[in-house]
Amino acid sequence: MASRRQLLAGAIALAVAPTAIGATTAHAASSDTGAAAGVRVMPLGDSITDGFNVPGGYRIGLWERLVAGGQTVDFVGSMSNGPGNLGDRDHEGHSGWTIAGIDANVSRWLTTYQPQTILLHIGTNDIYGSDPGGAPARLRTLVNRITSQLPQAYLFLATITPLPAFDAGVRAFNAAVPGIVRDQANAGRRVHLVDMYAALTNADIADGVHPNATGYNKMAAAWYNALRSVPGATGAGALTNAA
Repeated sequence: MASRRQLLAGAIALAVAPTAIGATTAHAASSDTGAAAGVRVMPLGDSITDGFNVPGGYRIGLWERLVAGGQTVDFVGSMSNGPGNLGDRDHEGHSGWTIAGIDANVSRWLTTYQPQTILLHIGTNDIYGSDPGGAPARLRTLVNRITSQLPQAYLFLATITPLPAFDAGVRAFNAAVPGIVRDQANAGRRVHLVDMYAALTNADIADGVHPNATGYNKMAAAWYNALRSVPGATGAGALTNAA
C-alpha cells in the first residue's frame, strides 16, 4: 500500500494536466442506458467522487438508497467505474484534480450532459497545494460558473471530508462554504449545503486522504438525506425512504 506522502504526491501530479486526462476518458453518451429516463444527476469532484480505495465510492450507497426510495435517476458524466451492484457507473470524478481543474472543464461537461442535479465535493487537493488560502475564492468562481450556465439545476455543495494531517486548512476552507451557499441562495439559485466534514470522522479515512468503505457509505447517506430534503432534486416530489 502506498504511503500517505506517495498518495499526496500522486494526487498533485495528476492535478497538473486536467484537460488531457478528461479528453482521454470522455464519452458523450451514458454507459448505463437503463437509467437514461431518470433525473440526470452528476457526481462531480476528484478521486473521492471516483471512489479511490473503494471503486464506486459513495455512489454505490447513494444509488442503492435512491433505488430503494423509488427514485429513477441517471448518473451522468464522462467517467465510468464501479462494481456490478452499482446500477449506473457514470460520474465526473477526476483523481488528483483541484478546483481549478474542474473549473477549466465544467462548462463542457454541463453542455454535454445537461445535469438537473449536481453533487459537488471538491477542494481536497487544494488544501495541500501551493495556495490553500485561495481555495474558497476558487470554489466561489466554480459555483458561479455552474449556476450561471445551469441556473435551474440543483447544486448540492459539500464541505470536504477530513484530512487528519491538514485539519486546520480543511476547517478554514470548510468555514467559507456556507457563505458561498448563502450568497447563491440569496441570488435565487438552487444551491444547498451538505456538511460532509461533520458526517465523517478521522476513523473513516483509509489513507489520510480518502474514505474507507464505512466513510463512503456515510457520504452516501449525507448526499441522500440532502437530496430527499429538497423536493424536485431527484424527481417530482420529496424522497421518502429512510437513509
